[in-house]
Amino acid sequence: MTFSLADLAKLTGAKLQGDPEQIITAVADLQSATAEDASFLANDRYTPLLATTAAGVICVSTHTELLPGKNYLISDDPSRTFQQIAEAFLKERKTTGFSGIHPTAVVHETAKLGENVNVGPYAVIDEDAEIGSGTTISSFAYVGIGVQIGKDCFLHAHSIIREYCALGNRVILQPGAVIGSCGFGYTTNEKGQHTKLEQLGNVILEDDVEIGANTTLDRARFKTTRIARGTKIDNLVQIAHNVELGENNILAAQTGIAGSTKTGRSVMMGGQVGIVGHLEITDFVMIATRGGVSKSIKRSGKYAGSPVVTLSEHNRTQVQLRKIDAYARRIEALEKRLAQLEQGAPCN
Repeated sequence: MTFSLADLAKLTGAKLQGDPEQIITAVADLQSATAEDASFLANDRYTPLLATTAAGVICVSTHTELLPGKNYLISDDPSRTFQQIAEAFLKERKTTGFSGIHPTAVVHETAKLGENVNVGPYAVIDEDAEIGSGTTISSFAYVGIGVQIGKDCFLHAHSIIREYCALGNRVILQPGAVIGSCGFGYTTNEKGQHTKLEQLGNVILEDDVEIGANTTLDRARFKTTRIARGTKIDNLVQIAHNVELGENNILAAQTGIAGSTKTGRSVMMGGQVGIVGHLEITDFVMIATRGGVSKSIKRSGKYAGSPVVTLSEHNRTQVQLRKIDAYARRIEALEKRLAQLEQGAPCN
């Protein structure tokens, strides 16, 4: 498959600067690209590579300083422009060679499958499950009793949806994702013995949610753990029972959210963020990597540290901590002088 730069400019809507007849046959990073590859610059740290790359075209932002003698596709979002090109080249790649209902799949007689549903080898679809048209259930995936799945979803291998949970349309579960595992709840008697509290609620994933590999979402104790539309959750994330995540949240890997916490719209969390239970986080909050949240956040903005404070306050504290050795030496010198003054001795 080949494209001219004129073709790619039309495909992406980007502004072309360079030779419209240049032919592109593949995509690559700036370092390894050849004259027939498309590449991109989306991070300023790689700007020096513009001078040395052999790429046939480079997707850049409108603010990039352009070097002569090269071809560019200029847009507000060069990463997205490059993605459109990559997808054009790689769109024929398959995620599976199986189609239809594989003979080794186990589908309960009461389950309802829409048109063009694919069920891979050894997948299980349990009693009264409903699956919308265009959805793919990959090998070894499990769809529990009474589960409802919308249209055009994709459940990768070994993903699990337990009983009575629900997925909207275009939901993606990466391998090993578990939807509807039991919430972590026990009562403890006077002898220190623990008795399990049965978790009788469910999990609802709204439209366009994606759940990363080996991420777990616990079912609510009575009602619903809910992930609102457009939210994307990375690998190895733990969402506890009764949590409610707002629309278009982003959660990076190894983040953990304790029970009954609620977030607003467009909340972003870096890797290994930890949030205690029963808190509320307002719209448009960004929490930096390893942030620890112990109180509700009622004001939009950027936060960091453990416990979190505003990012500006956190940065000031970090600057002061880097000077702590100098502060300690200065305090020691001042204490020595003070002791000398108290003894009536002359100060050196």
